[in-house]
Amino acid sequence: MTVAFIGIDLAKNVFQLHGANADGQAVLKRRIRREGLLAEIAELEPCIIGVEACTGAFYWQRQFEALGHTVKVIAPQFVKPFVKHQKNDQNDAEAICTALMLPNMKFVPTKSEEQQDIQALHRARRRLVNHRTALVSQMRGLLLDRGIPIALSIGRARRAIPEILENRTNGLTAMTREIIGDLFDFLGQIDARITAFDRRIDAVFKSNEDCRRIARICGVGPKTATAVVAAVGDGREFKNGRHLAAWMGLVPRQHSSGDKRLLMGISKRGDRHLRTLLVHGARSVVRVAQRKTDPFSQWVNNLRERRGMNRAIVAVANKNARIIWAMLNRNEEFRAPV
Repeated sequence: MTVAFIGIDLAKNVFQLHGANADGQAVLKRRIRREGLLAEIAELEPCIIGVEACTGAFYWQRQFEALGHTVKVIAPQFVKPFVKHQKNDQNDAEAICTALMLPNMKFVPTKSEEQQDIQALHRARRRLVNHRTALVSQMRGLLLDRGIPIALSIGRARRAIPEILENRTNGLTAMTREIIGDLFDFLGQIDARITAFDRRIDAVFKSNEDCRRIARICGVGPKTATAVVAAVGDGREFKNGRHLAAWMGLVPRQHSSGDKRLLMGISKRGDRHLRTLLVHGARSVVRVAQRKTDPFSQWVNNLRERRGMNRAIVAVANKNARIIWAMLNRNEEFRAPV
């Protein structure tokens, strides 16, 4: 039995294996518990292993590669079309194996433990930011229910709520005043935690040369730089900068047929957090470019006048993604675009 390709349906405790030879014929179908998986893989000759991108995928990738195998991580949307009949572990493993054998299959960029650590920092910080937004919205709703409106900005809420709590003539009951006060204190605690995560991200940024290099790009700061390096590494999984921009969802979504080409809004594929950081950075570039006369700013201003603010912002984010790929892949320094 010669196994050339193996698709593994990852789970928490039970794993399904589907192996095929070089001709694509199934030669291995096995269901293994977690404690016996590595021993089973170690007995096989070096082959190509495919797993779906999910929780634990990169951990198992490192474990299997240490045993001499080549491991590819496949996005779930590329596996789903090959699932036969109903969904179960065996059919999923076979679909992964089938997708793995395609010569033009796109794979997820590998991630080291350091990259996963940086991603964990960003995800934890994003969770706290979401909690903060929800908390401020709740306080605004409670106060509006008592006839006291507050503007949308979190900064305005920080300034307005202490004044509202000190004002004894606004009609708030003692219980409501106490509840809002407790929630406002909790807001301060969340702010302190977010600041602590910002310090950790800044420390990672200062210690990583790639992050410092790409932060020279207009619209790319420490958070964007660390998030990009954590997600794509050196960018070698992408053929060119356009592929990276498409992976981030910064290219038009197509709905074309025959001679009719229909380009819609951006595809919004890939990591939403990463795309959001690039777009926010591009928004600041477009806003500041209105006061500048250098060639790049003139290009931005002309694009904004012709296509509008939002399209100009996405175009700058797309250009930044391409520049990032060139700098990471070729190990180059930043050169101002013209």
